[in-house]
Amino acid sequence: MDFVKRPRAFASQRLSQIAQSAMLCLMASAASQPLWAQSTAAAADWNGPLVLQSSSALQEQIPAAQAEQSPIYLSGDEMDGQQDTRVRVRGDARLRRAATAIRADELTYEPQTSEAQATGNVIIHSDADQYRGQQLQLNIDTYKGTFEQVKYMLGATRAHGEAERVDFLDRNRYIVHEGDYTTCQRVDSDPNWTPAWRIRAKEMTIDRVADVGVARNGALEFMGIPVFPVPYLSFPLSDARKSGFLPPTIGLDSVSGFQYSQPYYWSIAPNRDATITPTLMARRGIDLDGKFRYLEENYSGEVMGRYMPSDSLRKKDRWSAALRHRQISQTPVGAINWDASINRVGDNNYWRDFPRSSYGLADRLLPSNLNASWGQDDWTVYMRALKWQTLQDVDSIILPPYDMLPQLHASYTPWNVKGGFDFSFEMDTTSFRADSEFANLLTDGTRSYALAKLSRPMLAPQGFLTPAVELHASYYNFSSSRLTDGYKTYSRVLPTFSLDSGLVFERDTNLLGRNLQQTLEPRAFYTYTPYKNQSMLPMYDTGELDFTFASIYSPNSYVGQDRIADNNLLTLGLTSRLISADNGAELARASIAQRLRFNDQRVTAPGVEPLDKGLSDILLGGSVNWTQRWATSGVVQYDHDQRRTVRYTLNGHYKPGDFKVLSAGYRMKRDASKQVEMGWQWPISDLWQASPSSNGANRWYSVGRLNYSMQDKKLVDTIIGVEYSACCWTGRVVLERLQNSWNSSNTRILFQLELTGLSSINVGSNPLNTLRTNVPYYQEISPAVPEPSSRFNQYD
Repeated sequence: MDFVKRPRAFASQRLSQIAQSAMLCLMASAASQPLWAQSTAAAADWNGPLVLQSSSALQEQIPAAQAEQSPIYLSGDEMDGQQDTRVRVRGDARLRRAATAIRADELTYEPQTSEAQATGNVIIHSDADQYRGQQLQLNIDTYKGTFEQVKYMLGATRAHGEAERVDFLDRNRYIVHEGDYTTCQRVDSDPNWTPAWRIRAKEMTIDRVADVGVARNGALEFMGIPVFPVPYLSFPLSDARKSGFLPPTIGLDSVSGFQYSQPYYWSIAPNRDATITPTLMARRGIDLDGKFRYLEENYSGEVMGRYMPSDSLRKKDRWSAALRHRQISQTPVGAINWDASINRVGDNNYWRDFPRSSYGLADRLLPSNLNASWGQDDWTVYMRALKWQTLQDVDSIILPPYDMLPQLHASYTPWNVKGGFDFSFEMDTTSFRADSEFANLLTDGTRSYALAKLSRPMLAPQGFLTPAVELHASYYNFSSSRLTDGYKTYSRVLPTFSLDSGLVFERDTNLLGRNLQQTLEPRAFYTYTPYKNQSMLPMYDTGELDFTFASIYSPNSYVGQDRIADNNLLTLGLTSRLISADNGAELARASIAQRLRFNDQRVTAPGVEPLDKGLSDILLGGSVNWTQRWATSGVVQYDHDQRRTVRYTLNGHYKPGDFKVLSAGYRMKRDASKQVEMGWQWPISDLWQASPSSNGANRWYSVGRLNYSMQDKKLVDTIIGVEYSACCWTGRVVLERLQNSWNSSNTRILFQLELTGLSSINVGSNPLNTLRTNVPYYQEISPAVPEPSSRFNQYD
């Protein structure tokens, strides 16, 4: 059948019939059974029940097998040609098959070879991707072809670019010649718009299946300036993980000098990856950092290692290693949870020379342990082996903690005890080993103890009353005769009685036009434990509790099992709250508490003076949420005998919105320290710009934290930085000065540039990690991520 061209102005019903016939013929040649025939056959049984069937009508991506069987639709202002050999469409010419649509001024299609040629304002919609150009040659079946003078856009990320030519290899792979790539979104209202960053290359391969782009013989441009050449660059097409180089970290350190870190991320498998980060330190040499992560069905973990050969600072090799492993093992008696942690460094100065090491390797006390735990019904059992590495400083010697080799602990906590009682019972035996260098000060030994607790809480809306009794029995076996009486063993049995009580009074009130509920909550806590001499016992894992609102209502003044305080004291406290009657939010709280000791204290830690009977210091605390933006809090310890404040902490913050926060604090401990702290994150572009977007884009920010010691009259820790977040990139410059010890500190300058869509993984030591760790209430700014496009909004 021949088609005769007719101008659209004179088109009549005859043209409509011809176009319909042409489409039906093409449909018949492309599929043995058209979709309309299938639907008619499926609907032949009019009397059968209605059955819901799956449909591909809303599939974002049509499977290749289904697409090959789909019919081809042609439409336009004019058509002519032969049905089986060649069809030409002019004027708003369109070809559509499955999720592929072509539109042009003129289009020619050859059904026998499935070849399509289009010229003039050509637009291709393939799934959610879009290509615009002037001349196209494409095989509809194989999707091989060439497109000239192209502008393209990837729907998944809205990344786009321009090219002199695009060679389609198949439906998901193509090569861009003399083109560019960027995720910066075009501003149509700006005729002079150029992307903030882009990759320009002689050749780029786009692989949507592998989700990877590869640029060859090009350069990375930022603000129109080539930043560095890219003979070969692999980059992700989405936020999925992929192997490749991550953004570098550049810094200037007062100890190490100029630093350049270039991480490489290796996506080994969906459940395994590794990051390798070589770092050049101008004053010290090459440092190599590696991290490996794994995730399996029953176990997971991370392995980290760092090695610096011939550190110029210390004239020797430097290294560190860390391991985290978690595993669940199924046994006939139930699941056993394993947890292993190893932390080791090569020398005592590691914490000072590498102050920003991950996994806590910058600390002076490094624990390594192996734990195994089992739980069944009301029983829990765990076993642990713990060994410490202590990094010593000649100016500040640390008494190393004892190693636990091993510890076996079992506890029984029934959930359903008759009579409303609460009961718990625990047993423990631990072998403690001291550091060999401090053998003359420490004592090896084994400690076993059993602790039973029984209480009867009586709760009511108007208050509570909880009597409780504890019985603690322990036995010590020392490796040598360290006790004053010459014996190598010691046993101890001590009971403890406590009575905790409180009342709650409420009343409705009104303040500044707000309906409030005010509470008055008096509390009384009494505890008694008889005295038993414990001065000869080592402090294996025991320390004295700080004097706080949590510890003042505790039956023991120590945490751990080596000291049981001889308490005969009464604690009285009072708390009042203001609660919003509208939403139940706590607007203000004020508390006061004080102890009355009936006997002189006799059980103390080594070197600590005992407390006399009588009244203790007074604790005063409170918090006020002035508005949703303003909040303040503070705690004061007041010595009423000497009529002076012993210690206090005051804090406050103002947070009027996202990416806006001011915080301040003051801490004082008499004859020890006085420190003022201030932190902030604030958009300095408020001076010339409107309110920020929801993600902080297009804004300049000042961010930082200052910690000033009034006693030493110097800044202890300083973090000052500037951030900028635009539509498709984020930049940070941070000055960091952290105190390593009393007389040494480390200063460095860090710079970071994140290009959205080029890399989405941040590792290693960078400004972002510093801000997260040190700035209170810090909120990470990030560019706006455009919504992915869909093939369903491409049809017009």
